[in-house]
Amino acid sequence: MLSRLMNFLRACWLPSSDRYVQPGSDAAGRQDGLLWYKDTGQHLNGEFSMAVVQANSLLEDQSQVESGPLSTLESGPYGTFVGIYDGHGGPETSRYINDHLFQNLKRFTSEQQSMSVDVIRKAYQATEEGFLSVVTKQWPMKPQIAAVGSCCLVGVICGGTLYIANVGDSRAVLGRVMKATGEVLAIQLSSEHNVAIESVRQEMHSLHPDDSHIVVLKHNVWRVKGLIQVSRSIGDIYLKKAEFNREPLFTKFRLREPFKRPILSSEPSISVHELQPHDQFVIFASDGLWEHLSNQEAVDIVQNHPCSGSARRLVKTALQEAAKKREMRYSDLKKIERGVRRHFHDDITVIVVFLDSNLVSRASSARGPSLSVRGRGINIPAKTLAPSMET
Repeated sequence: MLSRLMNFLRACWLPSSDRYVQPGSDAAGRQDGLLWYKDTGQHLNGEFSMAVVQANSLLEDQSQVESGPLSTLESGPYGTFVGIYDGHGGPETSRYINDHLFQNLKRFTSEQQSMSVDVIRKAYQATEEGFLSVVTKQWPMKPQIAAVGSCCLVGVICGGTLYIANVGDSRAVLGRVMKATGEVLAIQLSSEHNVAIESVRQEMHSLHPDDSHIVVLKHNVWRVKGLIQVSRSIGDIYLKKAEFNREPLFTKFRLREPFKRPILSSEPSISVHELQPHDQFVIFASDGLWEHLSNQEAVDIVQNHPCSGSARRLVKTALQEAAKKREMRYSDLKKIERGVRRHFHDDITVIVVFLDSNLVSRASSARGPSLSVRGRGINIPAKTLAPSMET
C-alpha cells in the first residue's frame, strides 16, 4: 500500500514530457484542436496556468516551466524558471532553446553557487553559441537553418527576487495591487527589441552609423535590413556572421553588400525586481497575445477571474479579438487549419505565474517537489523546416 502511494506521489511530480506522462492526462496538459492548455499547476512560489494556440504549420512557439533546483548541486538555490521562445523561419531555434537554455542556466548557477544577472547572461550566450554550432554543422546539408531564429523571454524567481531577461518582442507584465484603491496595475517588466519602436530604431542607427539602410520601412512595417522586425534574437545567424549570408542561402535572405560586424545581437536585456506582498502575478506571453490585448486588459482579465484557466482565458480573448478584426465569428476562426490560420493570428503562448507572498518570501534554499512542463502543439516530424513566415 505504501509503495503504491509513493509511486502515485512520484508520478505527480515527474517532468511532463512524453517519456514520463501519458498524453491527454492532466499532468501533461490537454489538447483541444490547435489549443494546448494546462489550466493549473503548482510551482515553488504559487500556482501557474499555461496555454498555447498553434497558427503555423509547425508550432514555432516553445515554452517551459521548471520549478525546483536551479543548479546541479544539492546545496544550490531552488526556485521557478519560466521560458517563452517565439521562433521565426522555423521551429529549430526555439526547440533548441527549450532543450538547452535551462540546463545552461543550472550549469552556471552551480559554478557561481548563486543566481545572478551574470548567470542568466552566460546562459543566453552559451545557448547562442550552441545553436551556432548546430548551424555550422548543418549548413552544408540544410543552409536555410541559418535564417531560423527565436525571441527568448525568461523569468526566474529565486529567494524573493524576480529576474526578467529578454531578446526580441515577447513580454512579461506584472499585476500589482495598489493599496490605496485596490485596483491592479499592469507593470511591464521586460524591454522589447522590435524596430517598430522608435527607441529601438535609434539604437540600431547608433550601433550602425555607417549604414543608412540598417532599418527600412517595407510594406508599412519597419524591418532590420528590410528582413526582420526584431533587433535581438537567438539564432538568425545569417545576420550575425557574414560567412552564412551567401549561397546556397535563399536569395531573399542574402544581403547585397557583405557586413563586417553582426547586424543582430543576442545580448539580453535583464532587469531585477524584489517581489513585494502586493505583487499578485506575472503574465509571460509571446507577441501573438500583445498584438490583440494591452497590458492592462490582460492584467484585468487575470485579476477578475479564478486563477485556474487564466492562460487559456487570455488566449481565447486574443482569438476573439483576432476574429473581430477580420469581421468573422470566433467559432469560424477555430475551424481554420494550422498554416492557413497564420493569416489570422500568430502562434500564441501564455504562462501566468501567480505569486504566493508566503512562499515567495521563503529563502531560495527552500525545498519542494520538482516540476517540469512544456507547452505543446500538433505533433509532426521534427526534421522539416517550416514554411518561412516573415517576422
